[in-house]
Amino acid sequence: MPNKILIIFAHPLFEKSVANRALANHIPDSENITFHDLYEMYPEFDINVKKEQELLNLHDIVIWHHPMYWYSCPPLLKQWIDMVLEYGWAYGKLGLALQNKILFQVITTGGNQENYCEEGRDQHTIAQLLQPFKQTAKVCRMHYLPPFVVHGTHRMDEKMFERKGIEYRNLLQYLENASVNVKQAQGFNYLNDWIKTLENNGK
Repeated sequence: MPNKILIIFAHPLFEKSVANRALANHIPDSENITFHDLYEMYPEFDINVKKEQELLNLHDIVIWHHPMYWYSCPPLLKQWIDMVLEYGWAYGKLGLALQNKILFQVITTGGNQENYCEEGRDQHTIAQLLQPFKQTAKVCRMHYLPPFVVHGTHRMDEKMFERKGIEYRNLLQYLENASVNVKQAQGFNYLNDWIKTLENNGK
């Protein structure tokens, strides 16, 4: 049975983002993959909590897809996390709705990958910056995977955007149709590298 994937997409300026349009355009047209644009759905930030929880109930894998905004996510996604992941539903003694679901992030950064290290301009790795999201997943009893990251978007050309879009499509198709080895995936810094390894191994 295929995995059902929910992409929670949050970009306040989606129409201006070449990188995120390229990624979104490569999302497979599948009944098992739902693309859920928060800024299109909730332009006034009036989130329908029950509707969002029902959507989460229907899926096995949850993706938070967003640009890196000031080392975090855009405000509507933060509000979504604060409101939708309620005590007694998503966490707490009786909050088991998300238990054993898979969660990871797809993020884009204008800065290059080498900036994200102790010696780099940003002085922190992507994993360190995403620690609050990882902890959120842990509290909700979810399996948190490393992110799929597109770095250096300010310097990319059309061919590079296309290549990243294809990588994203390949990742989604694999996740849809395979039994995900969570521990194996967690051994990589980025899911970009994990999916390339699987492809090279013919899996």
